[in-house]
Amino acid sequence: MDISDAIAVLDTHVSDPSKGLPEELFLFISRLIPLVNVDLLIKDERGRTLLSWRDDRYAGHGWHLPGGIVRHKETLEARVKKVAENEIGTRMSFDKIPLALNQLIHPERETRSHFISILYKCFLPGTFVPHNKGLSAKDKGYLMWHDSCPDNLLEVHQIYKKYI
Repeated sequence: MDISDAIAVLDTHVSDPSKGLPEELFLFISRLIPLVNVDLLIKDERGRTLLSWRDDRYAGHGWHLPGGIVRHKETLEARVKKVAENEIGTRMSFDKIPLALNQLIHPERETRSHFISILYKCFLPGTFVPHNKGLSAKDKGYLMWHDSCPDNLLEVHQIYKKYI
């Protein structure tokens, strides 16, 4: 099988790349090219930051800013809105001009090892109560307001410590 045949086979497994890729294909592609993602710095009027608990094999476990990988032909602003819907469960206002742009390279990893991360400042009122849907504090996706940067912020998000 030559490369053209292999690509044709892969094409049969991707019906609409704007909706994401099959996990195995996404992980393979992440070994070849940088991934572009948005991270959401969600603040309230009291200066608190809304963080999400994460526990996975690539980032480890700890608090992190909600975020997501930009899909094919998706604008950055559309991804910010989708992350808010998918991870927070609500719409929110955000500054259209990014707060920071970072390149993250993890030399010790092959998969999910290179990111272009774009940080957006977002706002939710302090009256917003996270809908944790029966999750406990150490379950993936659990949301909590923080008055300061927690000690167990994920290593990958230490670059955002000064904003939290």
